[in-house]
Amino acid sequence: RYLFLGVFILFYFILLCSIENCKDYKLQFERVFSVPGEAAMLNTTLVAMDVFNFTTEPYNVTWYDPRTGQELSNQTGRVVVRGETLWLLSVQLEDAGEYESIVRTPSRCYRQQTKLVVEKPPAGQCGRPRQAGQVVTISVNGFLSCPLKDYISKLKDYNASYSMKWYKGCELIEDRRGRFTYLSMAQLKVEKVELEDSGNYTCTLTFDLGGVTASVSETINTTIKETYYMRPIVHKPENITIKVEKGSRFNQSCLMFVPCVGEPSISISWADKNDFIESVPENRVYTVDGRSWRQESPSRGLWKEVLLVFSEVREEDFYKNYTCMVFSARGTPQCFFTLLPPDPQIALTIGLVLGSATVLFITSVVLFYLFKVDIVLCFRRTFPVFYTNTDSDGKLYDAYVAYPRQFGVGSGVETETFVFHMLPQVLEKTCGYKLFITGRDCLPGQAIVNAVEENMQASRRLLLIYTASTFTCRRQNSSFSNNNNNNITKSDGDGGNSDGSDSVDGGDGGCVNAGQQFECEMAMYRMLLEGSLKVVLVELEPISPAQLALFPESVRHLRKRHGAVCWWKSQDRRTPRRKSEDEEKRGTRDAELPPPPSLSPSSRFWKEMRYHMPVRGKRAMYPEKTALLTLSHGSRIS
Repeated sequence: RYLFLGVFILFYFILLCSIENCKDYKLQFERVFSVPGEAAMLNTTLVAMDVFNFTTEPYNVTWYDPRTGQELSNQTGRVVVRGETLWLLSVQLEDAGEYESIVRTPSRCYRQQTKLVVEKPPAGQCGRPRQAGQVVTISVNGFLSCPLKDYISKLKDYNASYSMKWYKGCELIEDRRGRFTYLSMAQLKVEKVELEDSGNYTCTLTFDLGGVTASVSETINTTIKETYYMRPIVHKPENITIKVEKGSRFNQSCLMFVPCVGEPSISISWADKNDFIESVPENRVYTVDGRSWRQESPSRGLWKEVLLVFSEVREEDFYKNYTCMVFSARGTPQCFFTLLPPDPQIALTIGLVLGSATVLFITSVVLFYLFKVDIVLCFRRTFPVFYTNTDSDGKLYDAYVAYPRQFGVGSGVETETFVFHMLPQVLEKTCGYKLFITGRDCLPGQAIVNAVEENMQASRRLLLIYTASTFTCRRQNSSFSNNNNNNITKSDGDGGNSDGSDSVDGGDGGCVNAGQQFECEMAMYRMLLEGSLKVVLVELEPISPAQLALFPESVRHLRKRHGAVCWWKSQDRRTPRRKSEDEEKRGTRDAELPPPPSLSPSSRFWKEMRYHMPVRGKRAMYPEKTALLTLSHGSRIS
């Protein structure tokens, strides 16, 4: 009877196929495994673009039972057909077999068989007889993936509700967000995997479909691997720009760390924008393997270094990215650097400029201090147009010469020689200045006070000539310093001395006479109070500190502030001795006689004198100022 039934079914299928002429795709390679009491999902692979264009052609799918050859339709609690999927909600051992799916279109049909294998679970054990193997690594986080992702995807398409539970052996794993964590996409996270985490893990999917609650499970045989490596980390280069001199040699390190236990499978390469750079030392740019060492703490891993070498940096190397790439199964991290030409040495240039300017300024100041007189005289001579012409300022004299006219024994000859011969010889005859010298230029019978005041007002400078004993007379010092004129005796007419001055006490050598006292007072008054007269101090001999202390305060102040022109610095102070007639006849030279004083305007002393004298400029004065000075001078004469 059973034989007859089988022959009938076979004949029925042959007849059906011959009638429909369906293209047979035979038995699917993949099997569907299940256990009694669980659900099984069978999918046909005929609804695919390589079979027909299911997006444009209408089609329907029919499933047939292998035991009866009848078409399978929805059966409450047992069978659910959704499109190309056949759901067996509670599988039994007799449900095993080859289920046939036929896809029909308006013009053709296609057929395929899918095999369902039903196995009993092992007695006394939890889990499924068929197990998927997965490996996790010790000491790092492990992730177990449930093989039921296709079931979950289909349930999402149906908007069906479902839940997932994980078991280790027979014990339920709670979602504790600690050592074990349920993740989406049917994953279980195991924190910091340990050796005891090995074993069988079962994921059970429970869902509602067709009003029936069903479940399906898969078991994973988990093993622990004690060697591992994670994604490498590139520490150098750091995506930076590096400035380097053209023509220099340059090295750049690619330094990488990979957390691992054991030997990781990685490789490091350098590349530019064109291609990978080879490890060929004959090339101008090449790579060299550097150091490699292991680290145990704070995390275990391997450091590795590869150098990029430029034997000579050229212009073509600039503005290009050189990338270090680390290849591994965990990822391909990479970092780069860019070569740039160095910036101009602005700081060095500024430093050199400022330093040079400072040195030049200091040198200029020192040179000006040392050669101030020469520089000023040269400038006056070269650019007289910058100075006002003094011919129209209402003054008659360039300088008023005040000098000591009573001296101690042996000192008067040299002073008179300087005042009446040397000064006029150089300043008047050679340099063209006009001097007023008391005793040479005063009118006969003119009173001292009037002569001093008028001629001093008519002068542009006052040359105060003095020696060490000029201001040290005890009888006159008191009156001189206190501006007391009680001892001055004016001369009237020809009762005065031949030089136009009257002596207070002609017998006291080295004392200042009344005329010179008034000259000094008037000069200091005009200089300090009025500011209308410039006084030039001329020292004929050295002044000791004790002698300087006896000078009037105004003279000491002027000497300290403006200094003095020292005649004695350029002269031999030994007293000259006249030659005898025999020596003159023999033409011999006395070794003790000093050389005659220089009368050249280019000597140091006369340059300083010219420096303090008025400037003979070429720039014309303003007419108003000229008229005012002329009027003032005319009123003074009248």
